[in-house]
Amino acid sequence: MQTDKMDRIIEKKHGFWLKKYGLYAAMGALLLAMICWILFGNHASTVRVEKDQLTVSEVQKAEFKDYVRTSGRVIPIQVVQVSPEEGGIVVEKVVEEGSMVRKGDIIVRLSNSNLDLQILNAEAELAEKQNLLRNTQVAMQQDRLNNQTEQAQLDMDTQRKQRTFEQNRRLYQEKLISRESYLQSQEDWQLASKKRSLVTKRLKQDSLYRTVQMDQMEDNLGAMRRNVLLVRQRKDKLCVRSAIDGELGLLDVELGQSVQPGQKIGQINDLSDYKVQAEIDEHYIDRVRQGLNATFTRGERLRDGDGTSGIKQYQLQVRKVYPEVRQGKFRCDFVFRGNRPEQLRSGQTFYIDLELGLPEQAVLIPRGTFFQTTGGQWIFVLSADGQKAYRRNIRIGRQNPQYYEVLEGLEPGERVVTSGYEAFKDNEVLVIK
Repeated sequence: MQTDKMDRIIEKKHGFWLKKYGLYAAMGALLLAMICWILFGNHASTVRVEKDQLTVSEVQKAEFKDYVRTSGRVIPIQVVQVSPEEGGIVVEKVVEEGSMVRKGDIIVRLSNSNLDLQILNAEAELAEKQNLLRNTQVAMQQDRLNNQTEQAQLDMDTQRKQRTFEQNRRLYQEKLISRESYLQSQEDWQLASKKRSLVTKRLKQDSLYRTVQMDQMEDNLGAMRRNVLLVRQRKDKLCVRSAIDGELGLLDVELGQSVQPGQKIGQINDLSDYKVQAEIDEHYIDRVRQGLNATFTRGERLRDGDGTSGIKQYQLQVRKVYPEVRQGKFRCDFVFRGNRPEQLRSGQTFYIDLELGLPEQAVLIPRGTFFQTTGGQWIFVLSADGQKAYRRNIRIGRQNPQYYEVLEGLEPGERVVTSGYEAFKDNEVLVIK
């Protein structure tokens, strides 16, 4: 009985290991699967879109024409502002807006009572100065005559005393007069000679002084005459005249209106030639310079045809670039090169192609609204079968009205989505149905 119990074979438990370690193995396998999915799986967010809602364009390598298109307005080659040099009240509008005027024609007449009073005062002051000068001249002439008379008397007195001295000298030598009489006559003659010399010097100095005084008065009088002349010329400037030949394009005054000196009251358009003025995006301000060429086309009726019209191209050139930027744009003036369009009028608008550089071979994609969302930093590229589109980073360089120049990220022959991306949000894969 005991032998049987000792020799009984105990059955081995085969499922024990599986029960104990199977749960850990399953968890490990699941973790490994998750790691592989994270590392090698495709986690890109996707969105389904209709094919008809997309604009698909092909990347191509072609000649890139570096130009910008803008609208330009025809204006006169020169506009001259009409401003009075003297202020006053408008008493007459001689010419109306839109009339042709020639240089020197009167446009507006003004009246200025204060200026009239200034002219009268200047003329009265001039007359007073002229009278003063005449009186001074008369007084100086009288003084000169008196001085000449005094000098003549001194000359005669000196001669007499010299003659008396010489006679007394002979008499003294002969002992006929006293020594005192002789010396007294000598002293009288010497005194008369000194007085004559001093008076001669004084008269000479007075003559020089009066000459300088007269010159100064003549100069002052000449200045006053010029002042009166200028004041009278100011009177003439109350007639506002045209500075050039042209068309009076604006006249903003009314009868009885008070106008200040330098105030703009109108403008004259020089219609001898025209220029085209355009506003260009500030993005191009560093590339636009004087001398660049531009073109525009215009449909015109053929002269030798039967009333049909044809397209004709005209040449322009940048004349002036205005550095000031307003509302994201700067101004630029163009002048015509060669022929001009027939019946050219101020205010006409043309679409201008401004050449910024020479054409070059480049990778191109057509312009599209995707650029507003991406800023040219990425784009959706279609797969080979066209079923999906994947987001890809790119770098865009120059642009013209038709194409973007692609510097990096795309190859010729690839297809890209160039329509708007607003509905795609942050999705990275498009599933095209």
